[in-house]
Amino acid sequence: MQNTVTVEVTRYVTHPLYQKRFPVSKKFLADTNDKTVKEGDAVLIGECRPLSKRKHFKVLEILQSGLVKEGSLEEELKLASGKDKSSVSPS
Repeated sequence: MQNTVTVEVTRYVTHPLYQKRFPVSKKFLADTNDKTVKEGDAVLIGECRPLSKRKHFKVLEILQSGLVKEGSLEEELKLASGKDKSSVSPS
């Protein structure tokens, strides 16, 4: 998958009976047009001719760069749970 990114589009729909909103996600494959796109970037995609079996979109522009924090998931989980001894101050 060179020059290809997976774009996840999440939208909220309302249940017809219970009127509760819930997220529905769909993934699209998009061609990058030789743009450097990283994980976590917000991009604008547009429809184009079929480029492969599943790829029918192109990345038009990068709207926002780096929405995902750099760092490991384990570090974020330690900080969130409060088990990291270096970040807890004695009281």
